[in-house]
Amino acid sequence: MRTDRTIPTLYLVDASIYIFRAWFSVPHEFSNQAGQPTNAVYGFAGFLCDLLETMQPENIAIAFDESLESSYRNDIYPAYKANRDPAPAQLLQQFAWCRQIAELLGLPSYSDKRFEADDLIATMALQGRARDMRISVISADKDLTQVIRNQDYWWDFARNTRLDHQAVKQKFGVYPEQIADYLALAGDAVDNIPGIPGIGPKTAALLLSHFNSLDELLERMDEVAWLSIRGAKSIHAKLREHADAARLARRLTGCHEQAMDVDACTTRGSGNAADMDRFFDELGFGRMLRSRCKALLPTAASFA
Repeated sequence: MRTDRTIPTLYLVDASIYIFRAWFSVPHEFSNQAGQPTNAVYGFAGFLCDLLETMQPENIAIAFDESLESSYRNDIYPAYKANRDPAPAQLLQQFAWCRQIAELLGLPSYSDKRFEADDLIATMALQGRARDMRISVISADKDLTQVIRNQDYWWDFARNTRLDHQAVKQKFGVYPEQIADYLALAGDAVDNIPGIPGIGPKTAALLLSHFNSLDELLERMDEVAWLSIRGAKSIHAKLREHADAARLARRLTGCHEQAMDVDACTTRGSGNAADMDRFFDELGFGRMLRSRCKALLPTAASFA
């Protein structure tokens, strides 16, 4: 039987969070000889170096968002994420470069026009567990805490904030398996999901502690009026009025666990030092970051 220390970890990285952070934190004066901004790429490459140096992962994958306006969620609810400003043109051109950096470092990278990075991560987490791996979700997005199961953890690496299964319950008042239901009830302003009017995070957590899931809550809705919680009768009326909206929201908040038809490869590859040199020349990156990235390229012995 495997002990806790011998269970391999699969690191699943939500790339967009860290690309946007780099865009805002690294000076915009970073550019290549053509005058194109490279600050987000530079910062994202530094983040990947930090992660690889710290964890030295054998099993890792990077999920990129390609479905900014073409997600299946936009078909279900056109207002989904409509409150967000589009990414600046100077940043958009850097997303492909960020993926290229990841691939040059030998990191398996995935994106899809219909499924978001969250869905790809949930799918790879399911596949990883089937291979007896524990999952480490590298993200700052609270929505992805829903992927966590026993022995897994959600980790905002840049801020060194880590939540395991129990810590998610302590922070949000619900277990990871209930996060999608919790967001459907309370709403998610970041993604422009309204939730049920008048039901906030605390009330959503109280309801889910009693009914376990949104489906169960809506099936047993008439019991809500008799619960010993403040405003129970008003909450019951709101649930009756907005039940269909809650069901719709749940389709938006849940991560899709079948976003890939085949098993994803999450074993780190060898990378390519010569291609990395050429690419860094194109971006105008200097010796320090270049040397750091090249030092992280696995050798052939790593795969023996």
